[in-house]
Amino acid sequence: MAEVRTMARPYARAVFEIAREADAFAAWSEALASVAAIVSNPDVARVMGNPMIADTQLADSIIAIAGDALPAGGANFVRLLAANDRLVLAATIADQYEVMRAEAEKRVDVTVTSASAFSEQQQQALSASLEQRLAAKVTLAFEQDASLIGGAVIRAGDLVIDRSLRSQLARLQQSLTQ
Repeated sequence: MAEVRTMARPYARAVFEIAREADAFAAWSEALASVAAIVSNPDVARVMGNPMIADTQLADSIIAIAGDALPAGGANFVRLLAANDRLVLAATIADQYEVMRAEAEKRVDVTVTSASAFSEQQQQALSASLEQRLAAKVTLAFEQDASLIGGAVIRAGDLVIDRSLRSQLARLQQSLTQ
């Protein structure tokens, strides 16, 4: 898995720099997502593994399917991936690009898992608090998990804040058994 990320990183960085210079972060996000979706299609994946299909033919087919989703330079990027047998990295490249984009835009995607739903007022207060703590624009996604019993678990990248009743009870149990 690490090898795939390592191979994808230079491509993601290159696309990120191109997007930053052209002020086209959103267009490249759409393009990378489109290419990743196309190459993950089982029919396309089968063709990608066929030695009888030329790289240029494969690249031209993907470019045609992607159509208007590719910004200036997008077709050349697809051709480069095909020529270097790196089309299978498209999803990983897209993921890494999105991480770089979020960092550049000072944006953090946060997932909040709670036992019960948050009210609109609670969502706004949590968003404001997290924006202040993380010094970034926060995009919240909410999930419910009744097994938490109460409280919430907040995940923002590598940061995890677990204030669930389930984890508090587990810590209490652990301290009582020691």
